[in-house]
Amino acid sequence: MPTPTTPPDPRPLTGEPLSLDLLNTRWVHDGGRADLLAGTGGLTDVEGLAVWLGAHGLDGRFAADRCTLERLLRARDALAGLVDLPGKPGGAPDAVARVDAVLAHGRVRATLTPEGPGEETEFADPSWGPAWLAARDYLELLTTAPDRIRGCAHEACVLHFFDTSRNGTRRWCSMAVCGNRAKASRHYARSRDS
Repeated sequence: MPTPTTPPDPRPLTGEPLSLDLLNTRWVHDGGRADLLAGTGGLTDVEGLAVWLGAHGLDGRFAADRCTLERLLRARDALAGLVDLPGKPGGAPDAVARVDAVLAHGRVRATLTPEGPGEETEFADPSWGPAWLAARDYLELLTTAPDRIRGCAHEACVLHFFDTSRNGTRRWCSMAVCGNRAKASRHYARSRDS
């Protein structure tokens, strides 16, 4: 019996940390909004969830079903309420409360393994797992370097990234796409004004 294959990921930016990659399940395509988790990215919403889970190696651990999707969308909306606010994370008490509500569905349990100390995540309901992991990842980014959590500087782009550049000055989700669009736009404006 052939095993089902996961469709390719249609998103323009992948490979970001889990929380930001969850935010990047929404993007702009041909002037309109696409959403991997709402069936507007060329896949059904549950197929999109399967793609996202697979991209992070979570597909063997969590089910791509409606319940997991609904919880993941809750986490995405909560994170979106925080990520673009100045003074994060305390800028919007309602968004902070919504992220905390997601985090209430899981925990990290300290363990001792033959290799030494470890940690194990636990969920009373596994359908909260991907949402919880994304919210937890955001906390880790805030601990690591909150000033490096960025939205693309292109006015028509809604993507986010974690700036890993040496000097911390990355502005675009992709220099090849949004960076070039901005350069072309500036060039057009200069040539039009001349």
